[in-house]
Amino acid sequence: MSGRVSTRLPDFPWDKLTSYAATARAHPDGIVDLSIGTPVDPTPAVAQDALCAAADSPGYPTTIGLPETRQAAIDWLSRRFGVTGLGLDGVLPVIGSKELIGSMAVHLGIGAGDLIGYPELAYPTYEVGAALAGARSLATDSLTAFGPETPKLLWLNSPSNPTGRVLPVEHLRKVVDWCRERGTILVSDECYLECAWDVQPISVLHPDVCGDSHEGILSVHSLSKRSNLAGYRCAFVAGDPVLVGELLAVRKNLGLQMPGPQQRAMVAALEDDTHVVEQHAVYAARRAKLKEALLHAGFTIDHSEASLYLWSSRGEDCWTTVAALAELGILVAPGAFYGAAGSQHVRIAFTATDERIEAAVARLAGR
Repeated sequence: MSGRVSTRLPDFPWDKLTSYAATARAHPDGIVDLSIGTPVDPTPAVAQDALCAAADSPGYPTTIGLPETRQAAIDWLSRRFGVTGLGLDGVLPVIGSKELIGSMAVHLGIGAGDLIGYPELAYPTYEVGAALAGARSLATDSLTAFGPETPKLLWLNSPSNPTGRVLPVEHLRKVVDWCRERGTILVSDECYLECAWDVQPISVLHPDVCGDSHEGILSVHSLSKRSNLAGYRCAFVAGDPVLVGELLAVRKNLGLQMPGPQQRAMVAALEDDTHVVEQHAVYAARRAKLKEALLHAGFTIDHSEASLYLWSSRGEDCWTTVAALAELGILVAPGAFYGAAGSQHVRIAFTATDERIEAAVARLAGR
């Protein structure tokens, strides 16, 4: 049987970086890959130890997850971000946040003829999820852009990937009210909530945003960035118990279950704040060095008050910037990957090792 490429989905963006990656790898000192925000530092010992201790796991896990896993998520949201009112029925562990984001619309019964909204500059998986569901989609930061039509699902992303922008509480509250008035499901992707530098992000589940109810609202959280657990695929969704129940009912039928050992690792990681503070300091140092080097090299940096990226521009087409940096052995992501509004920006991750960050700084300075 010959292979087929799905025409339902947009092209996978990173395939377009192949030739630029080859150019960067040809640098005498090797590539500095700042294109994807994948963690490179060790997984915290508390998570590794918990995983090992739970390695004898012969039985099937449940889709709903262990009560301890869900309680750890509730306690973390309360302790770190002041979220109140969550119960065990309002939390569901998932196998990495990307899987959830890509399948969310389908699992909530959204399909042909329905409309899904997501930010003007956005993680490509929001669009992929809409395409998989057969729904229409609109990339916009303006609620008025929907006109008289009501979207079935609206995505928020604060802190933003790729821009690092953080939405203020007043804006979040306005969006919550707008969605509730229209019956639109609001899902906030908050995977970078603990990766903030110049501001304090707030969850859409905070009472200052949504009042004393989570009705119609979900938030998505990941341990990939905060705890260097990208390889463990540990994430969860929290919020309206009715919506969580809908997701659970579908996911039970599909056998989408977080493995038991990973659930125990997730509990350990969520209960420990020390490793998060330490990793935050590491990223802060890398960010400061790379930011200074980019500014000295003539870049401007917009937003970037949170997340693990510097949203940077030289006032030219993003692919021209990508090509120029590839000649220096530095690979970055073109802003066009995230929407037409990013055509003059590049997203530069600071998740590389200290040694590779130092190499990028030297090359940007012409050394």
